[in-house]
Amino acid sequence: MAKEKLKVIKEADLNNNCPECFNQDLKLTFYQKHTYGAFFHKTTNEITNQIVCRKCNSMIYPVKWTDDIERMFDYYQKTVVPEKKSTKPTFLFFIILLLMIAVVGIGVYFFLGGTIKV
Repeated sequence: MAKEKLKVIKEADLNNNCPECFNQDLKLTFYQKHTYGAFFHKTTNEITNQIVCRKCNSMIYPVKWTDDIERMFDYYQKTVVPEKKSTKPTFLFFIILLLMIAVVGIGVYFFLGGTIKV
């Protein structure tokens, strides 16, 4: 089973008021989803975000956003530059690939009778 991991791609401190405790210490974080499997490491285009108040440790969901928070979110969302979508093979993939090539080569050698003349 592939493991999913959210990697931080941008963090920003917001000076807007928290809707819960009215403190001005919010943190906006953008994440990009990565999946790690046995044979491949995939970087996806999926971007998620989270706003947390550092004082009361509550997550601020979009329903509770004020106009100021929404303006700041839109600004920082435009500055986020995610990694390109990609798929990279792992070391285990290359080992199995080399083993398969060796097995096919040995099979061809024995199928032709073991007498290859150049």
